Amino acid sequence: MEAEPEDQEEEEAAAAMLWSIQEALERQTQQIGASACGATAVVDVLKALGVDVAPEEADRCVQTRLRRNESPLPDYLLSRSEAGATHAQLIRGAQEASGGKAVGRFFHLYPRRRVRLVSWLARWIRKGAVPVATMNMQVAVPDGEEVPDAWHHQLIFGVAPRAVFMTNPLDVVGEVEVHQRLCSQSVLLVRREDVLQRLTPDGPPSDLSQIQSDPRWWQLDVEGQVRRMMLEEELEDGPRTAHVSIPAAYSSGVTLFALTGSDVAQQLLKAPELPLL
Repeated sequence: MEAEPEDQEEEEAAAAMLWSIQEALERQTQQIGASACGATAVVDVLKALGVDVAPEEADRCVQTRLRRNESPLPDYLLSRSEAGATHAQLIRGAQEASGGKAVGRFFHLYPRRRVRLVSWLARWIRKGAVPVATMNMQVAVPDGEEVPDAWHHQLIFGVAPRAVFMTNPLDVVGEVEVHQRLCSQSVLLVRREDVLQRLTPDGPPSDLSQIQSDPRWWQLDVEGQVRRMMLEEELEDGPRTAHVSIPAAYSSGVTLFALTGSDVAQQLLKAPELPLL
């Protein structure tokens, strides 16, 4: 059955590539270090914009934060909430690493926006913008797969009808799945074993809900979650909570990068936020 003309036009409008799959295989940067998916994406963004930067320089400029695995539970959880980089760090890092040649603009996709994701990305890619997705990978986990341990930044090197092409790792993911991960609250799930192994015999520290001035720590009742997990350990039978939910420093959405002073950069900086659904 042939597509209707309108459908065909829409499908053609939803296709745009910065690189072919073969070019992406040859040009993509593999993860450059622990928690450094953001800096890795910045290296590829600048490469796509024609600016070569050493991975070490990109990482220094992005100021990737690491997990403090040897810390007591409160500081460990705080480090988990910040590990890696936010979109703001990616924008500053790309600008600094490129010597001011690159500029970025972040578009929130949570709360849910009125947008056809692939068509919107295609329009910007055709204008010369380079997208980076900031996604909660703990959302839309396929049945039977383990819940990932972190959020993730990935360069989007192209889109096709209902599909998004990304690097680190090189992947083609369905539009619906990507959109779900791009539309998430700023929350991180920390695995049960990572919490329990850092508990002292005295129980959860009373400052767990006051780690920062950020009120989300007590709104999520992080201390109460840890106490419930401890009670479960005392019982031989019964359900076991798989994760503790903590605030995350990241916002889900897409950062679009362009060469400073270009027409597309001017359009990016003037563009309104995507309208709420």
